Amino acid sequence: MSSSPYALIVGVGDGLSASLARMLAGEGGYKLALAARRPDNVAALARELGALAVGCDAVEPAQVEALFNQLEAAFGGAPEVVIYNPGARVRGPITEVDPQAVAQALAVNAYGGFLVAQQAARRMLPRGRGAILFTGASASVKGYAHSAAFAMGKFALRGLAQSLARELAPQGIHVAHFVIDGVIRNPGRQEPAEAPDSMLDPDAIARSYLQVLRQDRSAWTWELELRPWVERF
Repeated sequence: MSSSPYALIVGVGDGLSASLARMLAGEGGYKLALAARRPDNVAALARELGALAVGCDAVEPAQVEALFNQLEAAFGGAPEVVIYNPGARVRGPITEVDPQAVAQALAVNAYGGFLVAQQAARRMLPRGRGAILFTGASASVKGYAHSAAFAMGKFALRGLAQSLARELAPQGIHVAHFVIDGVIRNPGRQEPAEAPDSMLDPDAIARSYLQVLRQDRSAWTWELELRPWVERF
């Protein structure tokens, strides 16, 4: 296949990542690769968008490298856009949470982002362009009680994004981190009628990602916070 501009979303499910996929394929005009630990779960979305669904555990270095090698062969080059979207939560008092579960959450929330960004940067830098986007959360900037594991991972992901933005932007790679500060609306979770727009609309979030991707290099954003009106700063 000849080289075509394409976007890779890592950590695809039926929530925000599905909205991102539809936005990038539709208004964005990108071909798509959708990576998930269980690619069968995103097969219907892939068929809908004419995308390539690929299995990948983002915390396994060999699998991440194999993912990028497979996409290079399938699309004829490096991705124009890479979005890291996985998240893992472990809740509970610090005295009771399982250390192994915390270690896994840290791997998903932060280490996987490093692995994906490393492979993306290795392929984007030779041509001097591309974008690497990270999905953060309220916990990226404020820790909550009983949520230490999630805060540690999301703080680390934000630090990774900030460091990479400073390293890679001068070389033509746009790195941006999105703080999703609030609850995202989805088919199984809707806000009450008396509080309209108190949840984040995933399609609205996706439009913000696309707007950041379209920014001129003279005015790049490295971080964007998105929140509904009910959220406190």
